[in-house]
Amino acid sequence: MTNFLTVDNDPRSADVRLPLMSLREVVMFPRSIVPLFVGRAASVKAIETALGEHNKKIFLVAQRTPEQERPMPDDLYEVGTVSKILQLLRLPDGTIKVLFEGLYRATWSPAGGFDALDGDLEDDVFPMADVERIVDAGLDSADGEALVRATHDALEEYGKINKKLAAETISAITSLTNPGRLADSVMPHLKVDYVKKQALLEEIDPSKRLEETFALLQGEIEIANLEKKIKTRVKDQMESNQKEYYLNEQLKAINKEMGREEDPNQEIVEIEKRLAEKVMPDENREKALREIKKLKQIPPSSAEYTVVRNYVDWILDLPWNVCKETSLNIEEARAILEEDHFGLQKPKKRILEYLAVQSLVDTMKGPILCLVGPPGVGKTSLSKSVARATGREFVRLSLGGVRDEAEIRGHRRTYVGALPGKIIQSLKRVEFNNPVFCLDEVDKMSMDFRGDPSAAMLEVLDPEQNYSFNDHYLDMDYDLSKIFFITTANSLHSIPLPLQDRMEIIQLPGYLETEKKQIAKQFLVPKQIEEHGLKPENLAISDNALMEIIRRYTREAGVRNLEREIAAVARKSAMKLVEDGDLEQSLKITKQKLPKLLGVQKHSYGSKEDAPQVGVTTGLAYTQLGGELLMVETALMPGNGKIEITGKLGDVMQESVKAALSYIRSRSDLFGLKRDFYKQIDIHVHVPEGAIPKDGPSAGITLGTTLASALLNIPVNNELAMTGEITLRGRVLPIGGLREKLLAAHRGLIKTVLIPKENTKDLKDVPKAILRDLTIIPVENMDEVLAHALVCADPKSIFSGKDAEECPISASLMKTDEVIEQTH
Repeated sequence: MTNFLTVDNDPRSADVRLPLMSLREVVMFPRSIVPLFVGRAASVKAIETALGEHNKKIFLVAQRTPEQERPMPDDLYEVGTVSKILQLLRLPDGTIKVLFEGLYRATWSPAGGFDALDGDLEDDVFPMADVERIVDAGLDSADGEALVRATHDALEEYGKINKKLAAETISAITSLTNPGRLADSVMPHLKVDYVKKQALLEEIDPSKRLEETFALLQGEIEIANLEKKIKTRVKDQMESNQKEYYLNEQLKAINKEMGREEDPNQEIVEIEKRLAEKVMPDENREKALREIKKLKQIPPSSAEYTVVRNYVDWILDLPWNVCKETSLNIEEARAILEEDHFGLQKPKKRILEYLAVQSLVDTMKGPILCLVGPPGVGKTSLSKSVARATGREFVRLSLGGVRDEAEIRGHRRTYVGALPGKIIQSLKRVEFNNPVFCLDEVDKMSMDFRGDPSAAMLEVLDPEQNYSFNDHYLDMDYDLSKIFFITTANSLHSIPLPLQDRMEIIQLPGYLETEKKQIAKQFLVPKQIEEHGLKPENLAISDNALMEIIRRYTREAGVRNLEREIAAVARKSAMKLVEDGDLEQSLKITKQKLPKLLGVQKHSYGSKEDAPQVGVTTGLAYTQLGGELLMVETALMPGNGKIEITGKLGDVMQESVKAALSYIRSRSDLFGLKRDFYKQIDIHVHVPEGAIPKDGPSAGITLGTTLASALLNIPVNNELAMTGEITLRGRVLPIGGLREKLLAAHRGLIKTVLIPKENTKDLKDVPKAILRDLTIIPVENMDEVLAHALVCADPKSIFSGKDAEECPISASLMKTDEVIEQTH
């Protein structure tokens, strides 16, 4: 065991060797009993050794630095107290509670350090110390007696202030007349720093020790008296506040009884001042005054006070009649719209018309424009440009996934946590009552048990009603007519018809390849160069590379994925500049470098069939992503008349299959088919990409053509696509989304497109570049469709079941030839 060196080698003046235990911020005095909690392993081991080998005696000495876990000899004071262990109690957490009794002062010498110290001490190793007893010096009896009496009086006074000091303890201490013993008995009860206590422990003159103890006792009495005064003052202040509150409540009650309800607090004065400065309708001001009057009568500590205060704050924070001055310069607005967007001539024209009208009239009800188009064509960004062109603030609110009517109209104030609707919240945020308000994804709203938010939007978007929009939380009319509302949607069919009726629909179709190239060169490439920390001279993408990205790496109506691919090129270019360490080099991106930068091609350019196939027809469909080519296949098998329809088709397309089959059966004689041909075969109609839902009323003639091709064993022209609905009599009905479908046909390298004759009026919206590359054939009935679509030397041979004179196809072909000459 590691030991401390002895202080004095004279065995007559030294006690037997005792275990040493260091104390943190505690000083043990002789003739005092102190309980201590012991947790350090070395201290626990020292106590156990003292109990077993040293007659319960142990040497207690204070640490100079309490934070040290395992102090070295120089870290301990040289004077301590030899103590006796009276009682020991082990606690569940591993610590022990020990009751020590101080016996006498003793000294030891830490100069020698630990014997045979070769490394770090183990946790349970404790030092042994040879201690030498300290004997008190002589004492002047006259001075000592006076000091003892003064200490007795001071201790009794301290006991009256400190209630924690028991009367029995005071009586026991005041019975002592020896100065040294009296000082040692008083010190453990004083709340002084352990350093001062250690200094008194080292004092061997009893007179000086008692004198210092008396001084410390007087200081504790002064501190205790000061604490008492502070507590008394705080208590009096609390009683004063309670008294003031009680009197205020009484004053309110008296004022209420006497009808004198003025005398509001400062907060009410500030609210009234804000209301006086607020520009708002008179009826709304009167309601706000009524709420402020109610606020005066409610105690501030009441929960209702907070509810009314929040309501008044909402009224005062809204921009009732605060409108931002707008710009009405048509030429500047046109320049801004052209600068921000390529193409989109129709929406730009409509916006400029609105500005022109506003420059002529003082007031005009805000228009409700609905921009409908596939994702990525610039609907939301166009709304931002409108705000910039008109000098208005811009607010955007996404309605995607909104199910609760309260999000539009607000919650009634009777509910906990009620708030106004999103419309009112947005106006508070923008601080003006005439912003450009973009309602994104208006077609994505849904309904549940909490109401129908689209019904609430009827009042918001109706120019005849929104001047008096009533929010449930405000419960007062708010004028929304000055707001320029712009809504966006991907498709119209999911917008309720009453809501469509409130809006002016502007279609934003997909872009042509040439338009995409111009958008990339003018907008997307410079934007990505800047966002990736590049300079314009660092990166150049050739026109062929841009066209390759458009055709082989994206397939979309908009330019969102195109921008993503250009960002990938810019990102990899930035990586190369950093790796090469040359930030000034210029990188030229050509078509040949794209596979290394963007990987393998994601799409094939043109997805038409390589050659005419029997039972395979190319249709045209309109989806939320724009126009798409729709391949329809039909297979015939021996059977008993069963019809199988696959490809995740909706109810409308399944009905179109049945209508097409009924049309062929009704004209079986004309086609040269047996009347009961369908009873001997099974028909399987399939539209590939089965994981994608497909529905709509524009695939009827496509389904009829593929059925006729399979039944007549005549291939379908692979250079031709078609769109149109079919009736049981074979009549071709008009469809929607013609522009998008023709764009899809152009992307797919289709040369000829069959469209319903009633849709020829929509060709004026199709770009001339598309019409130059496509042959558009209007058709009125299914006979014309088959004559153009099926590949045979003589179209009349398709109807070989009867004489040609009985077949209306000849006259129909003559009519369509005239239309082809006009459109191609």
